[in-house]
Amino acid sequence: MSPDKLVRMANQIGTFFAHQGHEPDADETAVVAIAKHLDDFWDPSMRRAIVAHGATGGAGLDPLVKRAVDRLAAEAGA
Repeated sequence: MSPDKLVRMANQIGTFFAHQGHEPDADETAVVAIAKHLDDFWDPSMRRAIVAHGATGGAGLDPLVKRAVDRLAAEAGA
């Protein structure tokens, strides 16, 4: 799957979770939820590809999604 398609899909997930809460730590809550969704529902090869894309700067990723991807990378030890 192309990086552009993965970015678009990840950003759609990010948009959904970014609008779920309005508490003071809503951004961090969204980052955790995005990372969990990617971990729970994306194929491992898709996760590896988005983490690799994030490691090269994450062009096109929304800021919350980039943070979630970075979180996945850290959890994977990348």
